[in-house]
Amino acid sequence: MSNKVYGYLPDETPKPLELIFFALQQIVVMFPATVLVALMTGFNVSTTIFASGLATLVFIFVTGRKIPLYYGSSFSYITAICSITMGTTYQHLSMNERISIAQFGIMMSGFVSIIAGLIIRKYGKRLIDRVLPPSVTGSIAIIIGLSLAASAMGNAITIPKGMEATGFATNMAWVISLVTLFSTIFYSVYLRGRLSQLPILFGLLTGYLTAVVIHLATGIPFINLHTVPGALLQLPIFTLPKPTWSAVLAIMPIAIATIPESTAHIFQLHIYVNDLAKKRGVNRYYDLENRLGQNLIGDGIGDIVSSAIGGPAGTNYGENISAMAISKVFSVNVLVLAAGITMVISSFTPLVNAVYSIPPAVIGGLSIYLFGVIAAQGIAIIIEKQVDMFSARNLAVIAVILIIGLGGTFQFPNSEIPIFGQKMPAIATAALVGIVLNLVLSLGRRGDPQVVAPEQ
Repeated sequence: MSNKVYGYLPDETPKPLELIFFALQQIVVMFPATVLVALMTGFNVSTTIFASGLATLVFIFVTGRKIPLYYGSSFSYITAICSITMGTTYQHLSMNERISIAQFGIMMSGFVSIIAGLIIRKYGKRLIDRVLPPSVTGSIAIIIGLSLAASAMGNAITIPKGMEATGFATNMAWVISLVTLFSTIFYSVYLRGRLSQLPILFGLLTGYLTAVVIHLATGIPFINLHTVPGALLQLPIFTLPKPTWSAVLAIMPIAIATIPESTAHIFQLHIYVNDLAKKRGVNRYYDLENRLGQNLIGDGIGDIVSSAIGGPAGTNYGENISAMAISKVFSVNVLVLAAGITMVISSFTPLVNAVYSIPPAVIGGLSIYLFGVIAAQGIAIIIEKQVDMFSARNLAVIAVILIIGLGGTFQFPNSEIPIFGQKMPAIATAALVGIVLNLVLSLGRRGDPQVVAPEQ
């Protein structure tokens, strides 16, 4: 049996047919969450999809095609955006007018990320290590993955709308999700050669085929190819930002709390890309972790571009990083094509319906695996960076982040922690508390490293 390691590094391009399949795989994993944000905030779905692709292209261009990350809608901003689109203050306005007001707040939040990126580029790795050490970024990656566990399990048992929630229908949803989950795991573990790079797409197709068979055999309509009515081609609805200070005050501060998330993502990529390079015997070091400043600048510009046309705030997607880690395909050109196809999908009704026809149970099966991998990547950061787990300081920081992030997510409605008359997003709160706690506990302890010195 051949022990050859297959995979593509950021500056490599797969063959044309492979390129298309890898791009489709990336679209599959980002689509559900991106659409869900639009549905929850009231933003136009087709516009959100288009903005996701456009912001990704801009991000890749701004970062010099060096960072393979896909840009999708961020969950961290949902509460702040909904305070404008769903609140009572602007209920006398049409939804598109409310979206325009929220757009301005999102656009201003992009400047926060850009300023943070410029500061990090100026002061470099020393500032990152002090403010965002691996004990913080690793823990944040863990809670991001685990906080999505309920969503994955909920999707896994979702039956078609309008169906009575019978035990039989729910059991059929479980069959679809479990077939999807275990077939994806099977493909990722046992496929060899080039096929080993498409486990998620193969798992989705297996789950989808299972849903089709169950649909035909039982009559339960798991497959619906007519979700979005309309003409063959329909351009997204583009809206312009409307300057409003209330939107700035509501949305702009959230950008500060999302910086640790972007840091965790770039650290994850750094580890997995260089591990692939090492296993393939490529004599090149991809210094991605020192591109955090560039990454944040790209994030900010991505938010500005997305909000300029009516899209929500975004972030680099952990789901896409998981897909890359599983398939070992980190090619930037794959993401470029995925972004282009996404923009086409947003305007082509049959393609939109094809994507929408993927049953939630299939998405649930994939999500159980993908969200778990996001959490596992957080553990990988802690291990790779050799965080001293016998340090009381590190244990305190990690413990507080995990409990606030996960406890806040599962204990309170909408994952918002009620505190002093305010409601704070759980993950953002955990990140901020972890950062502050680490800085406070680091005062006067310059000689106390967070990581274990490697053995000589």
